[in-house]
Amino acid sequence: MHQTSTDHYVERVVDLLDPSLNQIHNLSLEEARQRVLSGNPEAVRAIDGSFALLARDGRTVRMARSLDRPMRYFLAKRAEGPALIVADRIDAIHNQLNSEGLGGQFHPSYTRMVPAHYVVELQLIGCPDPDPTYTRFFTPQRNAFSEDLDEIGRCYIGALGDEIAKWLKVIPGNEPIGVAFSGGIDSGSVFLATYHVMRKLGISPCRLKAFTLNLGDGPDFAQAREFLERLGLSLFLEPIEADLNSVNVLDALRVVEDYKPLDIECATMGLVLCRGIRARYPDWKYLVDGDGGDENLKDYPIEENPELTIRSVVNNLMLYQEGWGVGRIKHSLTYSGGLSRSYLRTYAPARHYGFHGFSPFTRPSVIEVAEGIPFTSLTAMSVEKLYALKGEIVSRGVKAVTGLDMPVFPKRRFQHGAVPVERLREHLSGREVDYRKQFLAIYN
Repeated sequence: MHQTSTDHYVERVVDLLDPSLNQIHNLSLEEARQRVLSGNPEAVRAIDGSFALLARDGRTVRMARSLDRPMRYFLAKRAEGPALIVADRIDAIHNQLNSEGLGGQFHPSYTRMVPAHYVVELQLIGCPDPDPTYTRFFTPQRNAFSEDLDEIGRCYIGALGDEIAKWLKVIPGNEPIGVAFSGGIDSGSVFLATYHVMRKLGISPCRLKAFTLNLGDGPDFAQAREFLERLGLSLFLEPIEADLNSVNVLDALRVVEDYKPLDIECATMGLVLCRGIRARYPDWKYLVDGDGGDENLKDYPIEENPELTIRSVVNNLMLYQEGWGVGRIKHSLTYSGGLSRSYLRTYAPARHYGFHGFSPFTRPSVIEVAEGIPFTSLTAMSVEKLYALKGEIVSRGVKAVTGLDMPVFPKRRFQHGAVPVERLREHLSGREVDYRKQFLAIYN
């Protein structure tokens, strides 16, 4: 644990982020911190990898993170000056404040999330505290590609494979690699790209497993088995069996520290999967998954969200990755928005059980290709064409990059593939008001 303080008696900064979780490929950790300290967006954009970084110069604090790393902060009042607490979790901030006798100032909603893809600058000048300033450091070019789906697919899966290769190269040679696998488009393409890159790098595929959660009657296990059988790769499939009675929504609320129903349901199943892998393999460390693939190719049921239209989805930069964006009415200061918020459904369960997780779809190079797709002209503003586009792009890309014919099945959420919706509702209410009350009760 890295802690930063200052000789100046007025302001205090406590950095509770674990520096070992940063996976930076082209710089030392200190060099990356200096780039954040500079506040130069081009310099921060050039940090290649996964990071959550804080840097300080006197009363100026700058923070930045990648999409897959939560980074929260809380500014507490002391007689001698402000105290800034930074961590990846709300409960870590709460515990730190309690240890300093400042717990009476805490409420979960008073914590703040650094939004992904921004440098956030704070001035520690006491009461009243000025608003932070936000400088975007990642702005992909929209509509950069032609309408050639083969070219788009090749670039998209090519970027995915490049990110997987960077990740694999820093993993010790004796460590096994697990894929959270449902046989859907995202986990399927991640598995095949990982398999392809491992062979290309001379890494034995014997280190690879495809873990599929099996609660008895969910459709994902049959889908995962069919996916791999079609490709002659069924030896990699390893089901993780569990009982639906082991599902505990309060566990998910505590681990994820949020209350959005779809994310809580997804995290609940993620906890069951991670718990099962950990019980079977006490020393397993590395897991890769396909979280972010839906967001990149805008593949969510628009009709389920009354706030969305196909125009808002297609015309807003990284809407599904960042929500409505910093400075907008619906941007949550406590949670951020889009995948910047909901990635906790993946990050937190993996961390809770001691895994090093990785979602290559969250990397800027992959998002950059996705944002360059001319969605407007390719879909002609047809929702049906938008939903069909993802399978076309990814399957063509997988074929071009790996030579494999990837099976494409209809979209299904992780939790709905693990267990039928009707049975899920017997254990989880699916009501945000219930989850919010239960989460807040943790701190009452």
